[in-house]
Amino acid sequence: MLEQRLKENIAEVPDFPKPGISFKDITPVLLNPTLSHEVVQAFTQQAIKLKADYVAGIDARGFLFGLAVAQELGIGFIPVRKRGKLPRASVEESYQLEYGQAAVAVHQEDVPKKARILIHDDLLATGGTANAAQKLFQKLGAQVCGFQFLIELDFLKGALDLNHKEILSLCHYS
Repeated sequence: MLEQRLKENIAEVPDFPKPGISFKDITPVLLNPTLSHEVVQAFTQQAIKLKADYVAGIDARGFLFGLAVAQELGIGFIPVRKRGKLPRASVEESYQLEYGQAAVAVHQEDVPKKARILIHDDLLATGGTANAAQKLFQKLGAQVCGFQFLIELDFLKGALDLNHKEILSLCHYS
């Protein structure tokens, strides 16, 4: 089963980036070309039914599999960047962090009105970043057709904040 193989390969780093956090490092998954290919195929199979026009990957680990999924689907990839990283006219959406605020942004001209967007990231925790990305695309007149995550931390209930029926997470931690 894919989820079991992912759990066997994801490295858990205790107390990173601060005490009490168990960081899920996906680098070992990336080092395994067979497993990485299986991940892309699993995401692609789910994405086909969503009929997305674009995959949007959240900075930075959402770029890793998100671009590959977009290429498999034969559709474009939209990078969702952190504030201040985009050179052309962009739109931002702020969200709360534990210690302050952050923002995500996309180039305004890269998002056609009514486009169907599949949002992709490596991990769903509280849902703040993914929800901000969703609001960003809605602000631009696009429709979010689903979300994909390599890992979901179920105990943080981030999926509830997304309020969306099409959420695929390949690996769950309770």
